[in-house]
Amino acid sequence: MICTRISVASLFAPVTRAFAVWHKVENTANKKGHLYHMNTSSLRVQQRCTKHIRCCSVGRDQLNASISTMASPLQIELVIGPLGEKERIPGIDIALRDGEKWMFGGHEMHVLETPGHTKGHVSFYFPESGVIFTGDTLFSLSCGKLFEGSAEQMWSSLSKIASLSDHVRIFCGHEYTVSNAKFALSIEPGNDALRSYAARASELRSKGLPTVPSTLAEEKSCNPFMRPFSAEIRKSLNVPDTASEAEFLGRVRKAKDKF
Repeated sequence: MICTRISVASLFAPVTRAFAVWHKVENTANKKGHLYHMNTSSLRVQQRCTKHIRCCSVGRDQLNASISTMASPLQIELVIGPLGEKERIPGIDIALRDGEKWMFGGHEMHVLETPGHTKGHVSFYFPESGVIFTGDTLFSLSCGKLFEGSAEQMWSSLSKIASLSDHVRIFCGHEYTVSNAKFALSIEPGNDALRSYAARASELRSKGLPTVPSTLAEEKSCNPFMRPFSAEIRKSLNVPDTASEAEFLGRVRKAKDKF
């Protein structure tokens, strides 16, 4: 969480893509704002949807209705979303495109277009705080399924994220680390860093603690989707040495989909 001086910028990344909502929170522990990441289960939006692609096609009224039953109801005042999805996400007040910046709570947010999971997926990067909210593009030890995008798009998006500082903390859209680790270990069991990371993740979850955030350095060392140079993974999945990074990612994605 990142403390702000005014209210709360809540990054909402329901299954298909991320967008930000601005609201006020009552009865916070320190009476200050925090930057939260909320997924579909916390907002109870997913159960109202019938198809994956519709899960984030909600506007301010729907979000307010969804969170009205929470212990500390929030009131959505402003919806920030990707320009490329403005026609599919009703209620967007401010549409932002790749490379644009937006200030709130004293923090500068950089918008990164990161398609692959969906065509219009975006991630939110806060350089001064060293934090990025990756929604369903980059998970801890995995990446999003290729519902609308291609392996080439996903690799390009992961490469864009990978260009950031290794110290950047990654807040993804779901707590999948333990299950992701099982697949990662099945194709790269000789990765000492991965074994250590997986053990730590299991310990945290056994205590009811989150594994998120991870760091970019950890993902580069352990996440199979970011390791096209790994001879062990290529051998495990019969990926030719001549296969490109995007082809490598596509093979890993197909293997995980069947895992």
